[in-house]
Amino acid sequence: MPVYLQNMKYYFLLLLIAIGCQQAPKQPQTDGHSCTPTQSRFSSAVNTTSQESTEFNEEGMVLIPAGTFFMGGDDDQAWRDEYPKHEVVVDSFWMDVHEVTNAQFAAFVEATGYVTTAEKAVDWEEIKKELPPGTPKPDDSQLAPASLVFVPTDKPVSLRDVSQWWQWRQGANWRQPEGPYSSIAGKENHPVVHVSWFDAVAYCEWAGKRLPTEAEWEYASRGGLKDTVYAWGNEDLRSGKSKANTWEGAFPYRNDESDGFYATAPVQSYQANGYGLYDMAGNVWEWCNDLYHEDYYKTLAGKTSHNPQGPETSYDPNEPYALKRVTRGGSFLCHDSYCSGYRNSMRMKTTPDSGSMHTGFRTVMSAL
Repeated sequence: MPVYLQNMKYYFLLLLIAIGCQQAPKQPQTDGHSCTPTQSRFSSAVNTTSQESTEFNEEGMVLIPAGTFFMGGDDDQAWRDEYPKHEVVVDSFWMDVHEVTNAQFAAFVEATGYVTTAEKAVDWEEIKKELPPGTPKPDDSQLAPASLVFVPTDKPVSLRDVSQWWQWRQGANWRQPEGPYSSIAGKENHPVVHVSWFDAVAYCEWAGKRLPTEAEWEYASRGGLKDTVYAWGNEDLRSGKSKANTWEGAFPYRNDESDGFYATAPVQSYQANGYGLYDMAGNVWEWCNDLYHEDYYKTLAGKTSHNPQGPETSYDPNEPYALKRVTRGGSFLCHDSYCSGYRNSMRMKTTPDSGSMHTGFRTVMSAL
């Protein structure tokens, strides 16, 4: 194969990895950074009802009470896009108790004949809009239906190069999470993965629901607790009994599986938060409706925002040409050494046409 095509394939692979899932670790914050106020500068209050009054509906959703909270980072692991912390008012809404499962998504596909993004060939005319001008088209073989699959390394590696543990694998999709010859048989109660933002929106439209806003998602994750780092409070993830499905051991080459699972876990495998929601931390990243903009929180500083819908434009300095949507909650691949994505305030950004084996979603409905 000509060197040009080899280089192009490698470039395109890295691009798809970058836009489809976790970016390289964000740069550590520096003392005195204008977007990094200390935790003591904020006094958060959450107006909510007690757990005893939790209300569920027949569709497996829980009513999240209206309230006010302070949105943003609560500890020294928070990144610059999680600051400044700002006051938000959220109306009540219904939210799925757990992530959408394979069984639920299969019912949608059976009823509609829907074909997911990962099951279609990559549309070069669309994806090139997200690339620097003049980027040459890759070989057609690289545009075949595919999705991102995690492949552990056999030894410690630099965490700056995500291509060492992500593979753009043809045939990987929600039915075959690890690629050809894999299946979801016996995993009907696991969260569906390899779904793009477009796939999640299509499911929502069929179900008469919608994706949560980023503000709704974080408010629900906090479960009525004030200024806590995690959905369960401030206790360290590794203390006591298992709290979430994350990576234990040394990422990305050794998972001790002390939480009981290597990859996805059945929904509701761990204790629910204060609102009765499961897996708000770990298992799979969850799509939100909002566009991602690194400086969005700066525009809300010193204000009280009512049901914010996110920025009007998208901007990620790592990939300024790519439009991105927010994902929240972390996944079974999250580890303190890399992203600690299972924190309440952690923000991830992904292009809406991207899917991976650790990205899913849950739905919400506005309360009447």
